[in-house]
Amino acid sequence: MQHAVRSRAAIRTGLTPVPRPRTPSVASLMDADALRVLHRAARALLDDLPDLTDRLVALLREQEPAYRTALTMDPTATWQEAHRSLRHSVTSLLDPSGARDAARRCSWRIGAARAAQGLPLDALLHAFRLGGSLVWQRLVEETSRVAPEDVRLLVHVAADVWNFVDEHCTLVADAYRQTEWQIGRRRENRARLLAAGLLDGTSRIADLPEAAQALELPEHGRYLVVAVAGQNPARSDAARAAVPPGVRVHWHAGADVDYGIVLADASDDGFPRPPVPGRGPGAQVPGVRIGIGSAVDGLASVGDARKFADTALEICPQAGGTVRLADHLPAALVASNPELGGALAERVLGPLLRLEPADREVLLETLTTWLDCDGSAQRAGERLYCHRNTVLNRLRRCEQLTGRSLARPADVVEMSLALTARRVLRD
Repeated sequence: MQHAVRSRAAIRTGLTPVPRPRTPSVASLMDADALRVLHRAARALLDDLPDLTDRLVALLREQEPAYRTALTMDPTATWQEAHRSLRHSVTSLLDPSGARDAARRCSWRIGAARAAQGLPLDALLHAFRLGGSLVWQRLVEETSRVAPEDVRLLVHVAADVWNFVDEHCTLVADAYRQTEWQIGRRRENRARLLAAGLLDGTSRIADLPEAAQALELPEHGRYLVVAVAGQNPARSDAARAAVPPGVRVHWHAGADVDYGIVLADASDDGFPRPPVPGRGPGAQVPGVRIGIGSAVDGLASVGDARKFADTALEICPQAGGTVRLADHLPAALVASNPELGGALAERVLGPLLRLEPADREVLLETLTTWLDCDGSAQRAGERLYCHRNTVLNRLRRCEQLTGRSLARPADVVEMSLALTARRVLRD
């Protein structure tokens, strides 16, 4: 009632009443006292920052083997890094908002730099947590020395200190992983360029040691190339299944063809035979064509090995399959010079090729089957479901039309190559 009267009197006189000061709560007083104690101890830590840094470096040397190596290689750089990080950490205790951005930039740079140097991320995070523990320990020690009764007040700021440590551990881990990813991408791109140079034969001799290191292959090994083509979605799986387990290979993916640079063994064609049925070059995937080239010596010759693989791929059936160049050299000769192959087919088989389609295919199939059966009319007849005399009659007609004799080895070779040329060039 009296208060109401005073207020009305104030209104009448035109004066604004002055509010009573509020009594601060116990909690706010304790927080203010805790900040005062924290700031006093933090200023002392800043004055003694070199000694704090020495203590952290000693802990790293004692407890973290990865940092032990870094300290051996460049102790000054590691000490300066620790000094900068501690300075930003302690400054952030004194001025959280003003020092926040600089402290975050410092931690990010450390994370990125250590990723580039290959220091393990676990070791880096351990170092940051050691630094946080050391700062907290020194805050308690300094407060105990100056005013032991104030140590209990530090409890009220402990969460802030450790939240800062957690925030910067997360930040440094993000920087580390981002840099690691960028380095990995650059390494992959460089390896791809080096592999492409080897395959197309444009690599410089000076690049070979780097290529060997990037592809994890010896510079002076024996190599062959596997070419895998086809629009089948299983092409990638087929490519990897084309090489037996345990064989060292670097895959280079292309738009239409995947190439595998394979470290060859000492077998005749350089390609290790698959030890497991259903795997390796014998495995067939519909729509996927696999060409296995011949072996060459050294990474410098991988371009030649790629050409061999392309030739093997060229004579591979369009429906899918695997061709080893070493097993199909006549067809490879034809494929390597299609103009001459076409001329040979026309010169030798021309009269046959100009027959009516049904008649032509019967005679060509009979001739091909007879050659596949090593000149046995009996076996050829069994395969063609006809009498051996029918086979012989068809073969005589082939001789009459082509002017070649199947009893003359040179003519047999010529006709065999002509048939191969027709098949390869038609496919």
